Amino acid sequence: MLRQALEQWGGARDLWVFGYASLIWRPEFDFTEKRYAQLHGYHRALKMWSRVNRGTPECPGLVFALLSGGSCKGVAYRVPHSEAAEALRLLWKREMPTAVYDPKWLPCQTQHGPVRALAFTLSRTSPNYTGELDQATYRHILSESCGRFGSTRDYAQKTYEGLKQVGIEDRALAKLLRLAAEPTDRATEPTTDLAAAALTATL
Repeated sequence: MLRQALEQWGGARDLWVFGYASLIWRPEFDFTEKRYAQLHGYHRALKMWSRVNRGTPECPGLVFALLSGGSCKGVAYRVPHSEAAEALRLLWKREMPTAVYDPKWLPCQTQHGPVRALAFTLSRTSPNYTGELDQATYRHILSESCGRFGSTRDYAQKTYEGLKQVGIEDRALAKLLRLAAEPTDRATEPTTDLAAAALTATL
């Protein structure tokens, strides 16, 4: 998949990468320009299981993914073509150790015109996709799930703050964070075995 991405990029132009969650507050690759960008046809959703980074097999957490439908505000990063191959390798090591995402080259609108950027999307047919989650399940995960890189709640909070810093208000995420801050009513906690629901998710 990395080889395919390198071929699709071509090597003749600068590389653009679309960030919509942790890439906004922790990009971990060098870039020479950052633009506010909007992607149509996909939206940011906290609906991907994480059993290592933000949770465990016994208590899986969540991370963001791009799902089809709607639109998403984020950041487009420009990487000079001379440094793009190395940036792609770093991105693959970080985002694709188990090939959970579907990388796509998508048109993003910026204040200086459209760019074709690499974006990490998720198919609803993937076993890593959670499907629809109710409030009790979100509350439980945001309260309990923690993995090698920290908790799901910390990840969601840092994403919210990163979005705010670039002028993006994510009302759905704000609502989830308010929900997590509310006292937990044990009577409304989910009874679903989250580890079983996570299936083969490996993040």
